Amino acid sequence: MNILLFGPPGSGKSTHARRIVERYGLNYISSGDIIREEIRRKSTIGIEMEGYLSRGELIPDTIVNTLIISKLRRQRENFILDGYPRTPEQVITLENYLYDHGIKLDLAMEIFIDLETSVERISGRRICPNCGTVYHIKFNPPKRGERCDVCGALLIQRKDDMPDIVERRYNIYMKNMEPIIKFYRGKGIYVRVDGSGFIEEVWKRIQPLLDYIRSRESPFQGVP
Repeated sequence: MNILLFGPPGSGKSTHARRIVERYGLNYISSGDIIREEIRRKSTIGIEMEGYLSRGELIPDTIVNTLIISKLRRQRENFILDGYPRTPEQVITLENYLYDHGIKLDLAMEIFIDLETSVERISGRRICPNCGTVYHIKFNPPKRGERCDVCGALLIQRKDDMPDIVERRYNIYMKNMEPIIKFYRGKGIYVRVDGSGFIEEVWKRIQPLLDYIRSRESPFQGVP
């Protein structure tokens, strides 16, 4: 399968993307992971991207397109693409690449949550700067106060996890995704999954859909 996965900040798309990879044996391509790795390496492009994220702004299409297409060239088919495309310009770049290489998309899935849920999930997130373990002050709090249970390092809140930045990111997402959703709905491969509730509840909505597509018993037609 070749899958696109979308979702507002805090929708849990990366969590479910990893589950999909494990269950269906797909190659995982995460725009967020690729960007964070560049930032961690403090490369020139990473420093530039960190500035955009700290202001709650989208990274320019030219930068993101270069990073993602480079990754796609190495992994080719049987992939799940997490968090890309996010703008109409990125859609054009991706569609041109897929067309040139004869690659067919099977599904464009959006895991959707409202703004209130997005802010609650993201602003409560805390991350260990040493080992990368992620916590949530409400849903998954550390047992050692403000320190990581794994390595004992003091937890941090990323700049782009602040409530005002989260709200800005959510609104940007909603604005930019409207024409993208319309495009993939027109291709008959878009579906929206309710992302509210616990992880297992959301997974029970996702898995039957993917099992159906994987079976190839009949052509898949997206639903609103």
